[in-house]
Amino acid sequence: MKKILFSLAMVLALGTVALAQTVTVAAGAVGQELELIKAAAQRYMDANPGVTVNVLETPDLATDRLGLYLQFFEAQSSEIDVYQIDVIWPGDLAEHLVDLYQFPGFAEAAQEHFPAIVENNTVDGQLLAIPWFTDAGLLYYRTDLLEKYGFDGPPATWDELEDMAMTIQEGERATNPDFWGYVWQGNSYEGLTCDGIEWVASNNGGSIISPDGVITINNPNAIEIIDQAASWVGTISPGGVTGFGEEDARNLWQSGNSAFMRNWPYAFSLGNSEGSAVAGLFDVAPLPAGKGSPAACLGGWQLAVSKYSENPDVAADVALFLASYDEQKIRAIQGSLNPTIMALYEDPDVLEAAPFFGSLYDVFTGAQPRPSTVTAPNYAQVSRAFFTAVHDVLTGQQDAETAMALLELDLEAITGFPTGAP
Repeated sequence: MKKILFSLAMVLALGTVALAQTVTVAAGAVGQELELIKAAAQRYMDANPGVTVNVLETPDLATDRLGLYLQFFEAQSSEIDVYQIDVIWPGDLAEHLVDLYQFPGFAEAAQEHFPAIVENNTVDGQLLAIPWFTDAGLLYYRTDLLEKYGFDGPPATWDELEDMAMTIQEGERATNPDFWGYVWQGNSYEGLTCDGIEWVASNNGGSIISPDGVITINNPNAIEIIDQAASWVGTISPGGVTGFGEEDARNLWQSGNSAFMRNWPYAFSLGNSEGSAVAGLFDVAPLPAGKGSPAACLGGWQLAVSKYSENPDVAADVALFLASYDEQKIRAIQGSLNPTIMALYEDPDVLEAAPFFGSLYDVFTGAQPRPSTVTAPNYAQVSRAFFTAVHDVLTGQQDAETAMALLELDLEAITGFPTGAP
């Protein structure tokens, strides 16, 4: 298998890049992300002494991160050269990003990545971002506690999860009053859109807006499951879950104070790290289902080069290096960050470090996308309307029937799309 790694030394040999240049990468800090990218930046600089790579830490919550990015883009700022962008953003941010196909190595590298993600990152034939790592929502569960309370395996349905979570929670509170059954992402931000899409899709409630541009969210199955999720708040989930992001859920789970958690793959290696209260005591499984099949929201992050960069050639080379086979392998082993390069799912070192990459491969390749393509460049507004409506239900401000009816009207105003059944 050919590994694509277009080094800056090759570019310099062609006389296309000047020496002593600086590239700033805007990156996330969830889990081990910041530590991993700083180490990768150092490896790049070691191999390319004429370049300085700075890493700018950005907010954990995707909605806050997008707000920061838009400030830079609206100012046409050259301060950031490479942006870590969400899988849902290429369409909305297209006007601010360069076509990576114009730089050496990207056409070949794109062949190694999951085709669906490359397609997602391609707008009007232009590759606006190189895939970096992919994601799908997973259910983390305490194997020791399931055995202790007589359960044979993880829950297959949301009803089963409720029963298991309540049984374990009641039992554990005899010695730990801070114990909860289930934690997840309930804050009013993009993470709640992900959780909400998983609930709705798993209950045969559609996908908010269908790929052909029909608003489908106001239907009985979607209403039913969102009301069910609201019933978890304060019962099997802490009242504060409506303010939780990924790290809030992980911290409570990793301290040993929850039986189940919905989160992304990055939490696997951290859960097994030294000092973790749950190390060796948990496993991961597909999320439960309602009336339909389990659904995992498609997540993941890409690397894009700013249209306003003063060093686009160098910035592109940095992005290509960070997304290369060897770098994705390091991130998979050390941070359980899902590769986007297909061959890495057969790499024995990767599978040893994160066995679920192999056992749950179908979950990652069949994940439920958000309606970012069909609603571009208005996806951010669509998502905000959805997660705000769901959050209103979770916090008891509205019931799901009312919230989804009002959301339908909001989505009509944002998109101009018709309404219909999923």
